[in-house]
Amino acid sequence: MRKPSVLVIFLTVFIDLIGFGIVLPLLPIFAKDFDASGFTIGCLMAVYSAMQFVFAPIWGRWSDRIGRRPILLISTAGAAISYALFAIGCAQTGMVALALLFIARTFAGICGANITVAQAYIADITPPEDRSKKMGLIGMAFGLGFIFGPAIGGLALKFGGLTAPGWIAAALCAGNFLFTLARLPESWKPGAIRAAPRPRLEQFVATMKRPGIATLVTVFFLATFCFACFETTIGLLVSQNFGLKFETIKGIHTFDSKVVYLYTYCGIIGAFVQGGPLGRIVKKLGEPLLITVSLVFVAVSLAPLPFVTTWPLLLVVLAILSIGSSLTRPPVFGMLSNLTPADEQGAVIGTAQSAGSLARIPAPIFAASLLDVHPSLPYLICGGISLVAAIFAWQFLHNRKPAAPSATPQLTP
Repeated sequence: MRKPSVLVIFLTVFIDLIGFGIVLPLLPIFAKDFDASGFTIGCLMAVYSAMQFVFAPIWGRWSDRIGRRPILLISTAGAAISYALFAIGCAQTGMVALALLFIARTFAGICGANITVAQAYIADITPPEDRSKKMGLIGMAFGLGFIFGPAIGGLALKFGGLTAPGWIAAALCAGNFLFTLARLPESWKPGAIRAAPRPRLEQFVATMKRPGIATLVTVFFLATFCFACFETTIGLLVSQNFGLKFETIKGIHTFDSKVVYLYTYCGIIGAFVQGGPLGRIVKKLGEPLLITVSLVFVAVSLAPLPFVTTWPLLLVVLAILSIGSSLTRPPVFGMLSNLTPADEQGAVIGTAQSAGSLARIPAPIFAASLLDVHPSLPYLICGGISLVAAIFAWQFLHNRKPAAPSATPQLTP
């Protein structure tokens, strides 16, 4: 059998996230075209993260029991089905269309929780000192997925009609299933070590009883909350500050292209940082200091963002924000992996991933509501949260030592 490869797992996650990136920007447009209320659109956006929150630790625990590869195969096949349902829903009208979109996004969220297993796979095949660097490839896959996905979705919508983006996303995920089946070997051989299974709540409590791990999960929750607030409101903020127009033409919402370029710009910077200098930065600073510095970058860029009114300054501030946010996740999960026994990697990483998904449920509602009160409020508050998280991270992480491994990951020969 083939040797486990970080490159193969990167490609698996990347292809999966292109499908995600194709569909996500179109959801509010399609839902609005189906006469959905604002509340309904918010629920449609939140259900994906809600399902990730529920299923991330479940997938992680199952992967500890039966292996990473079967879970990745099941979830990639399920993702293809979810995007096919999305395409079918886009061909309907009214309540039928919205119901199908809700079903599709619910199913997609369940399958999208497989990122937990991808991270556990990397932990299985990577030495502890290199894990933060390799975890950065997952972040790079996220960034590239959000660069290529929306562009592919926009072209598909333009040349193929309303259902084309969903069918293309389904085809990509189906191809990803075949790629995973052919190229991805197992990285973890269950059986030699058996961790006692825990109910989800018990697993969360057990994870949060470990001080270093609890700190990392909390920091990840706060960082994700702040970035989700930014993602939700940046288009509205920039359009207001720079006089950009949102138009509706023949029932389809058209966004000013400058907003799209800003998302692409942030994605490119994040992908470059996580795929390039991240490893050298981790070795130079260490995980605790890097986590702290990244959160400070986020704080000092979020707070002034509502007051920026020139394009060059906006690009500088967004670059700082993109660098900071892209430097948070990899060392958090690298350090989390180093503090976790080998036979509990999937379960503990799954708990942390579910905390991130939980943060993405209230964040859009929080940010959009405050934006109506005053545009600066969500950014000033999230800047303050990031600064507090930075202080909290340094206080409780800088003297943490890796856990003595309870087992050595078993690689399939």
